[in-house]
Amino acid sequence: MSALLAGISTLTLARWQFAVTTVFHFLFVPLTIGLSLLVAILQTAAYRTGDEAWERATRFFGKLFLVNFAIGVVTGIVQEFQFGMDWSRYSVFVGNIFGAPLAIEGLLAFFMESTFLGVWIFGRGRVSPRVHVLSIWLASLGTILSAAFIVAANAWMQHPVGYAIDPRTHQAVMTNFWAVMTNSTFVLEYGHVLFAAFLTGAAFLLGVAAWHLRRGHDTAAFAKAARVGVVVVLIAAVGTIFLGDSQGKQMETQQPMKMAAAEALYDTTSAASFSLLTIGNLSGNPIFQVRVPHILSVLATNTWDGQVEGIHQLQAQATKKYGAGSYVPVIWLLYWTFRIMVGLGILLLALGAIGLWLMRKRRLEQSPRFLRFAAWMILAPFIANSVGWIFTEVGRQPWVVYGLLKTSNAVSVISPGYVATSLIGFTAIYTVLAIIEIALMIRLARIPEAPLSPAEAEAAPELVY
Repeated sequence: MSALLAGISTLTLARWQFAVTTVFHFLFVPLTIGLSLLVAILQTAAYRTGDEAWERATRFFGKLFLVNFAIGVVTGIVQEFQFGMDWSRYSVFVGNIFGAPLAIEGLLAFFMESTFLGVWIFGRGRVSPRVHVLSIWLASLGTILSAAFIVAANAWMQHPVGYAIDPRTHQAVMTNFWAVMTNSTFVLEYGHVLFAAFLTGAAFLLGVAAWHLRRGHDTAAFAKAARVGVVVVLIAAVGTIFLGDSQGKQMETQQPMKMAAAEALYDTTSAASFSLLTIGNLSGNPIFQVRVPHILSVLATNTWDGQVEGIHQLQAQATKKYGAGSYVPVIWLLYWTFRIMVGLGILLLALGAIGLWLMRKRRLEQSPRFLRFAAWMILAPFIANSVGWIFTEVGRQPWVVYGLLKTSNAVSVISPGYVATSLIGFTAIYTVLAIIEIALMIRLARIPEAPLSPAEAEAAPELVY
């Protein structure tokens, strides 16, 4: 092991471990948030109309939601353990602040979602239909609140507010909890995360329904689900793009280096153009490049000829303020993750717009091209979510708490061998969990929901979902 780890630092291994576990966990979080809301919508429609087709759609997507929720809980627990394992110096520095929203998330939001989810799973036939519908709405609200406290903690790392540095312990201490929860970065980041989660759930619901509609499976139930999916995809895509644009303008003010690196803009420029595509070297000598005049200025400053600061100037400013060192993140990674995220967002917007047009023409279920397109687009939001978080976190480097604590000063003082062992172990376990999750989701997604007889529903109500 020591020979294999020669030249590899604890910091590098800890960053890889956190990246692997975070990206893997975040595959499930948006789908859980999105599907919980959509299943609540489907069940409400079933309750209000008494239509068995709505009921079958609820049972079908409810099972997929529960499988995803279970895997998300398991991976989320491991995620939080890492703060003490690999990032103990970070935990010591920000524990007085970071611990508060995480504790509230566990004691309030997670307790709420798990409790009412239990009522929803086991309460059918045991509680009134109205209470049963209410339980899934409250479980969905719990997932939404859970995301709020997690994002608040992350937003504080991006833009620290409501704190003071204890002169005796040199630790960050919270002075204003309300300031943390109303952080301008949190407001936009949380909205963006929520809309992206609803987009993920809706694209998944629409894609699975489209797959079944192409094969003629239970067209009554899956056509209803597809229509709900189309509407939510369009609304969520618009919201995600709008809030993403607002975040870009905020980023230019709070973290200008991230914006400059995302465009590979080395020198401060007015009326800055936006690079749609670059082939070759990003440092100024590309083989081929497509640029759109003025668009970067519009994205960053909301003005046609606005000035956008460059990497060289920002590096000089950071060196003067914080001392010697590189304050430039990995440029190629930010450049491409940003474009993948934006490109997939535009494709998802097109999916919703085309779907709505076909709905108005009453041709949604009879359009094999659209149904095939929708089925393939299931993967799009998962990829967009992952690269979006990579962009957000890598773009903040070298800071783990922007302007206060560098990542290199946050890692635990332990041997690389310990981190390597846990990295290998977590990766192996997560790989097994991924195989189980994908296999189970595919298996359940391929089998249409059969109607339950009155005798079956009464004898085993807990098996309905």
